[in-house]
Amino acid sequence: MGRYFASLDFGPQHHSIEQILFAITQGFRAQPSKIPGSAYRYAVKCRTKFKNIKRVELEKRKQENESVNEAKDLMDELMQMKDEEGKKLIDEEVLDNIVSSILIGYISTAYLSTWALYFVVKDPNILHKLREENMELAKDKKDRFITYEDVLKLKYTNKVVEETVRLANLSGFVFRKMTEDVDYKGYMLLKDWKIIVWIRHLHVDPANFENPMGFNPDRWDANTTKGGNVLCISRRWELLNPNVKLCYLSHPILTDGL
Repeated sequence: MGRYFASLDFGPQHHSIEQILFAITQGFRAQPSKIPGSAYRYAVKCRTKFKNIKRVELEKRKQENESVNEAKDLMDELMQMKDEEGKKLIDEEVLDNIVSSILIGYISTAYLSTWALYFVVKDPNILHKLREENMELAKDKKDRFITYEDVLKLKYTNKVVEETVRLANLSGFVFRKMTEDVDYKGYMLLKDWKIIVWIRHLHVDPANFENPMGFNPDRWDANTTKGGNVLCISRRWELLNPNVKLCYLSHPILTDGL
């Protein structure tokens, strides 16, 4: 994953970088304290350290890529990206996106893969259908790389991923801030309150999913799931509601440093 994002390959630095990434993840939900020795303070320091490591790579790319137009990874793509006015991302924006992308995938990719294997091997029928679909694709591709378009064609594989995300709950909850007073089922949620949306409950609620504790990829067939898609809401929202306007915001600079 790191190789495709920023040519982060195995080498002498790999073990130390892995320790840095692990320390950062430990600070995601830690108490935001600047007390020396706290998980949060150490995580912020590690994020700065990792960012500086990638800054060296970025400066090296800026010198090498002056005459190179072909991007070899995400860092190159971000360096060449331009907005509507033809302006490129500044160095800090490139680095923040690289660091965030690697961090997001560091834990979630391994976590999702582990749970997917656990669920799939428990049901030989699901394993057979999954293997059959992927072997068919591999036969067509031969020695060529699999593209994003190829992944979209793997209908059953995508349903397995959806069901794994639902049942394994990669993110157990999310934090939100109320922008206005809301009366929810008799409970008044006041403006500026900070609330926690407990996603795990929503994903295993019988009101949203039939037999919620069962692993059933076929529940994601069209019009069969009351709970809706468990991935990002914008993934299919625009396709289903072309008249609804969605605003895509740039990656914010977080005030807490993480």
